[in-house]
Amino acid sequence: MARLYIFIRENVMLLIGIAGGSGSGKTTVVKKLIEALPEDSISVVSQDAYYWDNGNLSPEAKKEINFDHPDAIEWDLLVKHLDMLKEGKTIPMPIYTYVTCARSAEVIPVKPTEVVIVEGILIMTCPELVKRLDIKIFVDTDGDDRLMRIIKRDIEERGRTVSDVLRHYETFVKPMHNQFIEPTKRLADIIIPQGGSNQVAIDIMASRIRMQLNQMKKEGL
Repeated sequence: MARLYIFIRENVMLLIGIAGGSGSGKTTVVKKLIEALPEDSISVVSQDAYYWDNGNLSPEAKKEINFDHPDAIEWDLLVKHLDMLKEGKTIPMPIYTYVTCARSAEVIPVKPTEVVIVEGILIMTCPELVKRLDIKIFVDTDGDDRLMRIIKRDIEERGRTVSDVLRHYETFVKPMHNQFIEPTKRLADIIIPQGGSNQVAIDIMASRIRMQLNQMKKEGL
């Protein structure tokens, strides 16, 4: 019976990747997709949960962590967890805190559902992850708009000053975006301009997901 359950889960799960630059509105897009789709049909896996644990570093060293480089992510663990979800298993998603640059001793259990969204700025820089995605979405937002959101977010959520945010943006965020994130746009099946404010694009995406889920259920069940 367990084998039959796993077989069914592998055939009805839709794995969606949502990428885009820092501050592009990915989180808003995810929230609106969740609101538009059947309740309890979506699980979300955040790339940010898989940053390497750097809690042992000094305060000075923590300021120099490049969160916008692919090497900052423990990709093997993230890919392993996605495979576990496809197998019908609940995963222990880490909890990462930017303030301490460390993972919590606690985890968040994420259950396998019909739709699993994996979101993050760098997810499409990992070939092993990309080849597992059924739908690849890139949220495309103007650089000035992204910077304003980054300043607000980093001050409120990460305890940084305006000068710290701007220095970090010029040193890490902007060059890494140009080098690693922007080029992954060409891998996307769908590009959503204007981020979460593009309700038309989100409605179209939700409709497409519902249609594909219904088709998968007919074929798999």
